[in-house]
Amino acid sequence: MKETGLIHIYCGDGKGKTTAAIGLAVRHAGFGGKVVLAQFLKDGTSSECRALAKLGNITMLAANPSSKFSFQMTEEEKQECSAAIGRTFAAATGFAVREGATLLVLDEVCAAISCGFLPEGEVLAFLDGKPDDLEVVMTGRNPSEALQERADYITEMVKRRHPFDKGIGARKGIEL
Repeated sequence: MKETGLIHIYCGDGKGKTTAAIGLAVRHAGFGGKVVLAQFLKDGTSSECRALAKLGNITMLAANPSSKFSFQMTEEEKQECSAAIGRTFAAATGFAVREGATLLVLDEVCAAISCGFLPEGEVLAFLDGKPDDLEVVMTGRNPSEALQERADYITEMVKRRHPFDKGIGARKGIEL
C-alpha cells in the first residue's frame, strides 16, 4: 500500500482550505521536508505568505497580476491572468520535480481550472506522472470529478456562518 506521494483536496465553501494547506506545509517543513507552494488567483502578499517566507525550506510562487476576483476582470486582464497562472503552474511543478520537493501545494488550483485560467488536462497529466514520493495538496471550490478520482484525501470545509454575510470584509491577520 502506498504511504507517500498521496494527493489531497481541501475544498468547499467554508473558510480554512488555504489555512489547512499552509498548516500542512509548515508541519512538513518543520519535519525537514522541501515544500513548494503555488498560489493561483492570489497575489502572494497575504500575512501567511509573509510568515512562510521566513521559513527556509518553503519556496513560494503566486499568480494573479490583476489582484482581482475573476468576475471583476476585463477580458485583457483574464488573458494576462491565464498566462501568469500557466507560467506559475509550470514553474511550480517543474521546480518541485527538479529540486526533489516532497510536498507541492497548489492553492486555489480548483478555482483556476473552473474559471478557465488553467486547462484541467495539464493538472491531470502532472498528477498522473508526478514523482511517487511527491505529496500534492490542491485547494479551492468545486473540484472536478477527475481531480476527486485521483485524490487520496478529500476534506470539505462547509460554511455555516461567516462575517462576510454581514458585510464584514476580509481582515488583516485573519483572512488576509
